[in-house]
Amino acid sequence: MLRSFFLTTCKQYTQARYLHHKVVTRPQTIYALSSSPGKAGVAVVRISGKSAKEAINKMTLAPGGITDPRKAYFRRIRHPFSGEVLDKALVLWFPGPHSFTGEDSVELQIHGGNAVVKSVLGALHEMTDFRMAEQGEFARRAFDNDKLDLTELEGLADLLNAETEVQRRLALRQAEGGLRVPYENWREKIVKCMATTEAVIDFGEDENIEEGVMDQVVADVIELRNLIAGHLDDSHVGEIVRNGIQVAIVGPPNAGKSTLLNRLAKREAAIVSDIPGTTRDVVEVKLNLGGYPVVVCDTAGLRESTDLIELEGIKRAKSRILSSDIKICLLSLDGDATIDPIVKDIIDKDTYVILNKEDAAKNTKDIANMVTRLEKETSAKTVWTMSCTTGQGVDKFLTQMINILKNKFDSSIGNPVLITQARHREHLEECVASLNTFLNMPDEDIVLSAEELRQAANALGRITGRVDVEDVLDVLFGQFCIGK
Repeated sequence: MLRSFFLTTCKQYTQARYLHHKVVTRPQTIYALSSSPGKAGVAVVRISGKSAKEAINKMTLAPGGITDPRKAYFRRIRHPFSGEVLDKALVLWFPGPHSFTGEDSVELQIHGGNAVVKSVLGALHEMTDFRMAEQGEFARRAFDNDKLDLTELEGLADLLNAETEVQRRLALRQAEGGLRVPYENWREKIVKCMATTEAVIDFGEDENIEEGVMDQVVADVIELRNLIAGHLDDSHVGEIVRNGIQVAIVGPPNAGKSTLLNRLAKREAAIVSDIPGTTRDVVEVKLNLGGYPVVVCDTAGLRESTDLIELEGIKRAKSRILSSDIKICLLSLDGDATIDPIVKDIIDKDTYVILNKEDAAKNTKDIANMVTRLEKETSAKTVWTMSCTTGQGVDKFLTQMINILKNKFDSSIGNPVLITQARHREHLEECVASLNTFLNMPDEDIVLSAEELRQAANALGRITGRVDVEDVLDVLFGQFCIGK
């Protein structure tokens, strides 16, 4: 009983400190430009805090006032002290807690000229207890007021940064609570098991505790452990798609790797030269292939060398090969058709081969022989022929590569509980480790068993933000713009 009282007191103290932090450090009404800076047809200024409606009362010529929430009013915007008309705008009122931040909020949809935006922000600055929002502070207040959990905030940040259709779909699903619901359900099940275990500790000699109750706890923990472990066994697809699929272009010098990169990028991203060893460092280009984010990397040519700088480039090429998700080996058809052993060693089941300089090949028979030889001597998945210089065969390659990406990732992307953050994976692994420790505990160490369940629940709580995550929050909100 004393142990339970101590834990409850600690929890209340932690909550009190958290509430004190929220009240003391964020009392003011904040404002910011929430749309992109620069000339535009419309700019959105967002205001949030206890004095938000004061901005409406002092800055709008509003006959009859603005009373209906979430209804757009067309009003003149004036300076709160001089009365000078600054612009004509749409004004929307969002009373808390039914707003993005959970506080009273206002949106001013003004004209997007630089002078207009500057004058409105300047007028807000002169109002008492109004200040410019810090980076990500609107989202931070939404989190503090339990409008969003940590996974939803991370999804929102990813949605703002999404560059492809697949990234948008993943981020939107997470921003709408796609991860919060299952993680919280798992946490509630662990807490229930923990409560039962602590009841056995506190009232173990009481006749009201049924026999075999811990057997059911163990069965529930085993089921949950297997579920989370299966969730972790996803080949890191979510993180790969979120960060971009790494595709390394590798091969011997002068095979046309840089020319292929430039053609895919539709610009001169890499220096092209007939001199072997021109590419010394890794050159990256981001592409959108069929909605998938792809980072294509041009690497140094692989060969034996005594040049120290070229050797460093080869070392970096090999490192990028090891970290890539897909390898494309480029070989030339204008040589003697031999494959350097260094190059042959990197061609495995995850490597796709391109025979370049098809326009320089002697005849189609030579090409066919080379394809047959590659298929016989290596485990390459697919062999394409093309000319990176003329563009012949490039469109076919891109079409088939998009199909390869869809076949490789589409089924996994459909998983509604896909892990997209390394942080989530780390905490889930901690959770599984604690559950395994619980299952391996001797029966007489039931107090330690309860603590392992607590650690498992806390690990899941750190994903959603139910327990202390201040260090995570500082990094997360740094990804948002000032007006978000």
